[in-house]
Amino acid sequence: MSGARVLVVFEEPVVRNQLRACLSKQGFDVKAVSSGQEALALIERRLPDVVLLDLDVSGAGGLDVCRRLRRWSCVPVIALSAQGGEPDKVQALEAGADDYITKPPGMEELSARIRVALRHAAGATLRPEVLLGDGDLRVDFQARRVWRGEHEIHLTPREYDVLKYLVQHRDRDLRYWEVLRSVWGSRSVDDDPYQRRYIPRLRDKIEVDPNHPRYLLCHRGSGCRFRS
Repeated sequence: MSGARVLVVFEEPVVRNQLRACLSKQGFDVKAVSSGQEALALIERRLPDVVLLDLDVSGAGGLDVCRRLRRWSCVPVIALSAQGGEPDKVQALEAGADDYITKPPGMEELSARIRVALRHAAGATLRPEVLLGDGDLRVDFQARRVWRGEHEIHLTPREYDVLKYLVQHRDRDLRYWEVLRSVWGSRSVDDDPYQRRYIPRLRDKIEVDPNHPRYLLCHRGSGCRFRS
């Protein structure tokens, strides 16, 4: 079972329930909502790994959801629409979608595209998995699991989401607000001491010697860097 979080945004209840059931059987952790407003609210509380977005949802339309989401998150978005023309696809891609499928989607194709999105998000060419250092630290983006050598490191969902963002942006100096906004949403407060504690806690778990970190380097009062 993959365990990757998939958010389904689809207005039609029958299709929405079918997608949720089929993807859940394949091992994905699926949440499903019927409107753009619900999707944005849920994403701010619980960052998914992939968003399946019906562009025809009511309220905040699919294109608007894409644009608003792209202001603060790089989560992969697979757009679904009944319109299959080139101008419609271009409009969705320019709004921030990473992929485009004409409705109704075939489940095998949809599952394959989700796995492609996970691979791309992980920055891996063959598997949604990243090996760090000399291969002693391993992050599996599809299973949401982390190992150091043969030992699995048990992280809370929030700790994992922080690590995922850091690894995806490894070898780059990050401000705390960048990390917090990616995990807690656009309303996160960059100087919230509770949220900031996740980074040193994560360092304590993944490092062999937290006092001499190999991977997670913190710059006092400003930000951090995940060194690969």
